[in-house]
Amino acid sequence: MSRGFSPWRDLPALLWLLAIPVVAFAHPVIPEPRWLLLHLLLLGAVTHSIVVWSQHFTDTLLHVPSARQSRLLVLLNLGALAVMVGTQAAHWPITLVGASAVAGAVVWHAGRLVRQLRRALPARFAGVVRYYVAAAALLPVGATLGVLLARGLADPWHGRVLLAHVAVNLLGWVGLTVTGTVVTLWPTMLRTRLGTGSDAALRRALPVLLVGVAVVVVGCLLGRWQLAAVGLAGYVAGAVLVGLPLLEAARRKPPASHPTWSLGAGLLWLLGCLVAWTAILALGGDADLVHERFTALVPYLAAGFVAQVLLGALGHLVPMALGGGGQAVRAAGAVLDRGGAFRIAAVNLGLVVCLLPAPSAVRVACSLVVLLALAAELPLLVLAIRASHRARRDGDGPPVPEPAEAPMRRRRALGSAVAGTAVVVLAVAAGVAVDPVALSTGRVASAANGVVPTGHTTTVRVEAADMRFTPDEIEVPAGDRLVIEVVNTDTDVHDLVLETGADSGRLAGGETARVDVGVVGRDLDGWCSVVGHRQMGMTLTVRVTGAAADRAGSSGDDMSGHDMSGHDMSGHDMSGHDMSGDQGDDAAYDPMAEPEPGFRARDPELPPLHGTRPQTHRLTLTVSEVEREVAPGVTQRLWTYDGSAPGPVLHGRVGDRFVVTLVNDGTIGHSIDFHAGALAPDRPMRTIAPGESLTYRFTAERAGIWMYHCSTMPMSVHIANGMYGAVVIEPRDLGPVDRSFLLVQGENYYGPQGGTVDADKVLAEEPDAVVFNGYANQYDHDPLRVAAGDRVRIWVLDAGPNRATSFHVVGGQFSTTWAEGAYLLRDGGPTGVGGAQALALAPAQGGFVELELPEPGHYPFVSHVMVDAERGAHGIIEVTGER
Repeated sequence: MSRGFSPWRDLPALLWLLAIPVVAFAHPVIPEPRWLLLHLLLLGAVTHSIVVWSQHFTDTLLHVPSARQSRLLVLLNLGALAVMVGTQAAHWPITLVGASAVAGAVVWHAGRLVRQLRRALPARFAGVVRYYVAAAALLPVGATLGVLLARGLADPWHGRVLLAHVAVNLLGWVGLTVTGTVVTLWPTMLRTRLGTGSDAALRRALPVLLVGVAVVVVGCLLGRWQLAAVGLAGYVAGAVLVGLPLLEAARRKPPASHPTWSLGAGLLWLLGCLVAWTAILALGGDADLVHERFTALVPYLAAGFVAQVLLGALGHLVPMALGGGGQAVRAAGAVLDRGGAFRIAAVNLGLVVCLLPAPSAVRVACSLVVLLALAAELPLLVLAIRASHRARRDGDGPPVPEPAEAPMRRRRALGSAVAGTAVVVLAVAAGVAVDPVALSTGRVASAANGVVPTGHTTTVRVEAADMRFTPDEIEVPAGDRLVIEVVNTDTDVHDLVLETGADSGRLAGGETARVDVGVVGRDLDGWCSVVGHRQMGMTLTVRVTGAAADRAGSSGDDMSGHDMSGHDMSGHDMSGHDMSGDQGDDAAYDPMAEPEPGFRARDPELPPLHGTRPQTHRLTLTVSEVEREVAPGVTQRLWTYDGSAPGPVLHGRVGDRFVVTLVNDGTIGHSIDFHAGALAPDRPMRTIAPGESLTYRFTAERAGIWMYHCSTMPMSVHIANGMYGAVVIEPRDLGPVDRSFLLVQGENYYGPQGGTVDADKVLAEEPDAVVFNGYANQYDHDPLRVAAGDRVRIWVLDAGPNRATSFHVVGGQFSTTWAEGAYLLRDGGPTGVGGAQALALAPAQGGFVELELPEPGHYPFVSHVMVDAERGAHGIIEVTGER
């Protein structure tokens, strides 16, 4: 069966797969990394493998000579590369050319299969080739839908076309190919005979599957989700029809190697995901809602189904294709089976943990385990090739040992699977260690206050929503045991912490926890400890009734008589901590302190735009919680978009379209509000829980420097802790300048060193520092640099949340000022000699100034609200000699 070596046939799939872990680890610097990861797998590795191996199976099943594919594969892979480059660069013509090349290559491939089918003698499983032809006929449809998506579609068409695109490619191109192939491949891998009625099931299922795909696509395009659900249910029925003989074969000869385990697990994930997808469609809703629900399934379809089926098939086929006789095949197969049970356990248990409502850090750790376990196949493929070549070279050398006896293999596999399970458990433990909110292990003080227990239990249901507990006051008879059932009916994350230390732990929307307060003999205060929620009024009071209530407070351990208002702990997670301990003083900020040597300020330069045609900007903003230095010697744990505060700058022109995927990798709910888009806020600006994502699409209809920010309540706290950024939409008549800079003014309200924002200071409007681009006085230490005589444009946004600014350059005069979409002064005004000394902006307002600095020197720029300049809203423009 050895086919020799052909670079365009044998290397691309491996290279596409190698690119996946590279992109996964580099995702913070890659626009739309999720899109790229999916297309590296599906459009790159899987599509190439389908074309190569469907041709191989056609040649084998029809008993026809092998067809050469080199030119076809060159066209296919260069087309796939062009699609990815064009989409990442937001250059639609490149995407169009690439998609056309991919579709053309697949049509070319389908034509070859049809010719071979017509010329071949009758064969029992010629029906498999018909699956390949049907799948190839559907891919150009999916490619066309993908090109339309890349061009940019208005709502609701974007969501509808996207789901139709996924349905055609996943159910048609990939699904039909896999379904047709496994009928013969699965029993071959198990080394057993085909299941009863395999060929008949294959014939009957194809029309059912094709009709199912068609109905799903039509239903998605029309927004008739229940119709699409009916089509998908039909598709599942067709898949089950083919799967029954496979199940019979597995019962006869259970899987006992990594390739068979991997392929079998992949098929089970496919079935589970299809059932879940059917339920999502049946529930209905608008296109965005259906798409977002489906998005949660994508990692499991990609890693659970597609990746495992691909790697399982390659694990069997590669040794056979390398050939060289039984010894060489066994040598390569033994390499690919190394740690098989370990990898299968790690991948599938890791995916199961990710399905659970686990903390974000736990899901990240388990996702890493899954990625590494899948990626382990790649070096093993290389080692298998070497082992095969070595076995052929040493033809008369010592034989490769036969596999161990079945009982021994099972014991080894069990031990390996236990090790894989242990790795997943360790990943969970590591995630919990990073995010200890996941466990509640703190000491809880007694609320009894010496009261005699009654033996009765009072159980109260408390709902958390809209920054309130309902009810917010609980009456309990003295001596009763109190159990509070906390139900989060909100979309945001909440918890309930009592002054005794009893707490519910963080609860996502829809989650429930029981807080066992114990025997109660005194009044108690409770609150939500998520930062800022207590200040918004999310508090609860437990009041004791009955005889013991009159003496509540007499005991030395009673805290109810003390004013706790000065000790707000809402900025701290109380899970697992002793409430009586000191939570630490706020970080001390010294405006005169200097940063460490080698300090580099955030790059304030705003690069010029290129081209004149409207563009589609696609990016992913990932919410993350990071510890950053925000002033010399001061670190805070910020909530950020993509790890920086302010977040990334979006830059475009009027008419540009922005498609932003927000991913919440934080520990509480967050959201995003783009002032640059005009649309109903209900869905795109809603709060999403940790682990969720949403897509926000808008077209820039008006020029301005627009703020974006988290709109989750308390909004002031979320903004103050770093969740803001700028969108610069240039007016059409904006002239060129020599240098362009962007400054975003924000306010810092420092909590403890390394802690989060002090919500009490935000409420009192008492900032510790007012800063440009997130760090106090940073441009004093690393100035903006221009040449004398340069025309300089400085864009300024006041992100607040509370304080206005009056932007001024000491020693400079503005010849142009522009604010909130209009020129206040342009090139000196009508006389040509008019000037301005400051640009006044309220919170969420922005504009720009233009000036020329005539001679070398150091020109301070400040907020002329002078107390804020002294707090850190200060920097230097360093002017060097003339150009």
